[in-house]
Amino acid sequence: MATRMTRQRQLVLDAVRARCDHPSADDIYLDVRQKDPRISRGTIYRNLMILVEQGAIVHVRVPAADRYDLRLDFHCHMFCTGCGAVEDAPIPYQQEWDERAAAGTGYAVTRHRTIFEGLCPACLAKAAESAPTN
Repeated sequence: MATRMTRQRQLVLDAVRARCDHPSADDIYLDVRQKDPRISRGTIYRNLMILVEQGAIVHVRVPAADRYDLRLDFHCHMFCTGCGAVEDAPIPYQQEWDERAAAGTGYAVTRHRTIFEGLCPACLAKAAESAPTN
């Protein structure tokens, strides 16, 4: 069943489209509130879920907070364990992993999600600055 594009849903989609940093639901909420101060968090969460179900955006599950992505192709992500930043990983998606997992388990694998965790360049620089020198 198709769900119509409500004004609130369009505001949520526009807010995701306006960002390139894999925003959290709270980020989207704060952005949309600037255009519609009466919108609730529940409306934001509900519309994000609908947009994910419709395939308009992708739900990216990372530690600390779920994020949303406009990029619909299968790809990997980087997650900074220091500041929580999320970005696309510069490596190709490995379709053969899906095939190997399916062959080894009997599952009908449709995709895998890979999240690389570590420190981003900014957090590495901060750590280097605060490291004791001998």
